Amino acid sequence: MIPYKDDNPTTTFPFVTIGIIVLNIVVFLYQITSPSGTERLVFAYGAIPHYIISFDKVQPIHPVLTVFTAMFMHGGIFHLAGNMLYLWIFGNNIEDKLGHVRFIVFYIFCGITAAYAHAITDPQSLIPMVGASGAISGVLGAYMLLFPRALVHTLVFLGFFVTVVKIPALIVIGFWVIIQFINGLISTGLIREGGVAWFAHIGGFIAGLFTIKLWVPGRSKQW
Repeated sequence: MIPYKDDNPTTTFPFVTIGIIVLNIVVFLYQITSPSGTERLVFAYGAIPHYIISFDKVQPIHPVLTVFTAMFMHGGIFHLAGNMLYLWIFGNNIEDKLGHVRFIVFYIFCGITAAYAHAITDPQSLIPMVGASGAISGVLGAYMLLFPRALVHTLVFLGFFVTVVKIPALIVIGFWVIIQFINGLISTGLIREGGVAWFAHIGGFIAGLFTIKLWVPGRSKQW
């Protein structure tokens, strides 16, 4: 299943969501065109579990700051495209619900939580983590709680045939969550080999799901 849009209108223009998408694209273009090379940049500014826990400063910036820089770096075009697609589909409604400033803080909070959720599973790992997946997972958790019945236009592959089905967000995101948990369990003990930071996805999702109600403004005017 590949979702590509939802039937959930907003009342405000999602300039923060669009801004985050543009920033991610700009950073990725810098990665692939930089004379330093993508790999060197990833090891310099990616979030390395051992360092963000021990605070050992061997990178150009403090390891805590790499938690932020890593959120805007990606390992490849498909990594970037997948993340930005999900942020585009679900981010605008969360931004609309929280207000622009709250959404920025919420997004970063979920990204930080995701990075440390991954680091705790393998605190000795020296493999850098990059990507907006953790923060976007928080957005998915928030969306599933706030808009479970919103219909999501989804491409469904049936052998050689492809059809579009409108599926409730609860099912679309719920299916995604199940995949994360299954792969997270399978990857236990194999994290040093690299690959997908499944526990970052899980940590970000849990952070968004269980804290979103604390971020939603009450009767006061949204920021």
